[in-house]
Amino acid sequence: MKKSFFTLLLFAGLFTSCTTNDDDEVTTPTPQTGEITGEITSDKTYATGNYTLKGIVKVKPGATLTFEAGSTITCDIATGDNALVVLNGGKLIINGTASQPVVFTEKNKISGNWGGIIMYGDAPITAASGATTALSEDGNVQTYGGTNAAHNGGSLHYVRVEYAGKKLGDGQKENNAFTFYSCGSGTVLDHLVAYKGADDGFEFFGGTVSATNLVSFGNFDDAFDWQDGWRGQNNENWYAYQTGKGNFGMEIEASNNNNAFGPKISKITLKRATGTTPESDTDIQLDAFQFKKEGNGEYDNIIIDGYGDYTVGATTYHGAAVKIQDNNTNVNQVNGGKLKLTNVKIINTSVTTPIGATDAISVLFSSTNFTTNNNASGASGTSMNNGNWSNVDGTNLVQ
Repeated sequence: MKKSFFTLLLFAGLFTSCTTNDDDEVTTPTPQTGEITGEITSDKTYATGNYTLKGIVKVKPGATLTFEAGSTITCDIATGDNALVVLNGGKLIINGTASQPVVFTEKNKISGNWGGIIMYGDAPITAASGATTALSEDGNVQTYGGTNAAHNGGSLHYVRVEYAGKKLGDGQKENNAFTFYSCGSGTVLDHLVAYKGADDGFEFFGGTVSATNLVSFGNFDDAFDWQDGWRGQNNENWYAYQTGKGNFGMEIEASNNNNAFGPKISKITLKRATGTTPESDTDIQLDAFQFKKEGNGEYDNIIIDGYGDYTVGATTYHGAAVKIQDNNTNVNQVNGGKLKLTNVKIINTSVTTPIGATDAISVLFSSTNFTTNNNASGASGTSMNNGNWSNVDGTNLVQ
């Protein structure tokens, strides 16, 4: 009996060992390839792979376009206008991770060679003259605005857009890396990089959407820009590094509407590298924060670094930490207490106290609405979970 029992054990062990070896064989999926073009009219998922985006691809109402982690989507200016557009009612789901972001880029790696990611919604806006709808300025001529504060255009996680900002359609309007027209609070924007675009890194046209962990690196115009009464409330960790060419760190306006609301952002870092020049020598823009046309909001835990002097001919322009561009903004937003910047650390910047664009604009924040703090942490690599998503060609973008 004992002999038979041990024989059975030996046989069972051999069988188990053989089975385990078979199970250990792992087949790595082959990355997918293909062309993305035309209109997306039904749900479509692209598995991890390397794809080509050709033309102005539009996600139509009722359709959801999904990209899995680790994918790269490449445009080529030789094919003409290229952009990824999500129309109101459509959804874009991008499932990147810190180690495997989803990257949208351009074959020639030249700033301004494609139109970036553009999303439309029907969340509330206050456009010029208080209008609740407006036409987009991106060449697509879409109506945006509405009453759906909870609009959901999808979720973007760990996404990098490179070399965008191309003029589309009529050849007169420019786009950004990321452009959000009246997107709502149901839309998720998290861990996004706008890299070396020819216009703004991120621009919001009204809406209620919030965004966390944004990096704007090397974009020619403003790092962050908004208008039409954008009112996102849960924004955190916004990091800008302007290098080579760049205008304002943040350009903030409300389309000349004295709104009762404004956005809220915490943990902000705005850095300007030595030698960075404005986009134009005839329209000098080199301040960290610029408020105009009734721009307002609450901003806390801020680092401003490197907004120094710039000389054109015999004239030297002084970079300011905070500049108020017009009298209405000063009277209604600063004096009215609807504009607050607290816990601000300012270094390597020419003008450290808030000023007006002209001597006629005398800017005086209350003692609680503008405060400095040399221990401010701003947005940092630690707070933003640095990884492959914020690294290009071996360079860590969050410096």
